[in-house]
Amino acid sequence: MPCVSPIRAILFDKDGTLIDFQKSWEPVTRSLAEFAAGGDPVLTDHLLRVGGMDPDTGRTAADSLFAAASNDLIAEAMVVAGAVVPVAQLVETFDRIAAQSVDHHVPVCDLSQLFSSLRAAGYLIGIASSDAELSIRALVDRFELGEHLAFVCGYDSGHGEKPQPGMLLAFAKAIGVEPHEVAMVGDNLHDMHMARDAGAGLKVSVLTGTGTRELLEPESDVCLAGVEELPVMLSRRSALSSKT
Repeated sequence: MPCVSPIRAILFDKDGTLIDFQKSWEPVTRSLAEFAAGGDPVLTDHLLRVGGMDPDTGRTAADSLFAAASNDLIAEAMVVAGAVVPVAQLVETFDRIAAQSVDHHVPVCDLSQLFSSLRAAGYLIGIASSDAELSIRALVDRFELGEHLAFVCGYDSGHGEKPQPGMLLAFAKAIGVEPHEVAMVGDNLHDMHMARDAGAGLKVSVLTGTGTRELLEPESDVCLAGVEELPVMLSRRSALSSKT
């Protein structure tokens, strides 16, 4: 790896990175679109397509609204596309349903074990998502991750939205490290672009979300099948760093 620098902290995206995006979000997204459409099946399918989901297959496209945007931007786009519910009500409902749906989320691996391993190796850990902070904290509670985390940030936490650099910069400031000492781990281009613009030291993409290797590899330093490969990769990278 070129330009190997020490990494002290890791900032994770949530959806598609810590949880399997397609398995976790398809039923939730359908219910949100149905609510926005007032139960009209034709409008529901239209709103799903606007958001980036194929209503027939249930697959969500890479870097679409559903894959990468915050709930307020999704709500605004749905209203423009014909949703019968006002933006403010959609945002409130989206945030609430997303938090309530955490019981159905499918983790990509044993998250507590992963975080414990990374903490034992000395890394500080945070989560930054385009979802609401309430939803992130619900996930943290469900999988008992709180003791491992130094930072949690959603689109509504006051640090801007992806792909703006604010979330990563806030993480670095909160834990007392420089941005170049942070590794960003995510499943879409919003994560990689946030990391790039914030000056992160390592951009790690994973393939458990909506992004493809062809899409993500050119924009990341490392592309992994999933976060379970992260500890070994970081260990090898650290060994390489100590030799340079």
